[in-house]
Amino acid sequence: MSDSNFNKDSLKNTLLVAIGLCLVCSILVSLSAVALRPMQKANKELDQKQNVLRAAGLLPSDALVDAQGRDVAEIFASFEARIVDLDTGEYVDGVDVATFDPIRAAKDLSASTELLKDEDAATLGRRENHSIVYLKRDANGGLEKVVMPVRGYGLWGTLFGYLALEGDVNTIAGLGFYSHKETPGLGGEVDNPKWKALWPGVQLFDAKGIPALSLVKSRSPEGSAAAQNEVDALSGATFTTKGVENMMRYWMGEGAFGPYLKKLKAGTV
Repeated sequence: MSDSNFNKDSLKNTLLVAIGLCLVCSILVSLSAVALRPMQKANKELDQKQNVLRAAGLLPSDALVDAQGRDVAEIFASFEARIVDLDTGEYVDGVDVATFDPIRAAKDLSASTELLKDEDAATLGRRENHSIVYLKRDANGGLEKVVMPVRGYGLWGTLFGYLALEGDVNTIAGLGFYSHKETPGLGGEVDNPKWKALWPGVQLFDAKGIPALSLVKSRSPEGSAAAQNEVDALSGATFTTKGVENMMRYWMGEGAFGPYLKKLKAGTV
């Protein structure tokens, strides 16, 4: 074909060039996604381990090593991950803890349970049938800490985090959120180290074993029975405060981790 018969600006040629460019870009994006997938998976696993350790008070919030210079992998190696049936409180075997995602399970109709309005204090909609716990034991095999994933609705969206308990399965070791949509300076103060420092030492249950954690504007007298279950409310963030309280009571109650915690405390799991 002569140059005089070839019109590079014709609609046909413009479309061919555009389609070819799209195909090349699609191939490059696909190849990049495949190549980066292992790195993305590794980063997700690292982030999860960091969140568990920080909730347990074993890793500073602004560091990747502890006071002894141990990195995340070394510290996390002391934990054992187990899958728990939330209805029975028993461990579930045959599930890969490395790939199990309770949030994804909650979206699977075959792996979750719809919650009625009066059951759904945390405003979840559905609750996964199985969840995951992280156990740390001492040199003699005694329980040192247990860390559980928790989530619940605040003001603008769901807060996702981890709650850690001491070996008595009642005393809070720490709480940390890794994702939320709360207002900076108000509900967003759930990330404030000063507020999170109020949680360790608080008792989760009352003398009858009922979830009794309360976030209050005015603390009960020091030494009183009520004071041991109280944490300061978030100033100016009523909905977020209530959401956190509802979340804690729900996940530690009979509809979630309650049956498991009773068996863990009794030593029957």
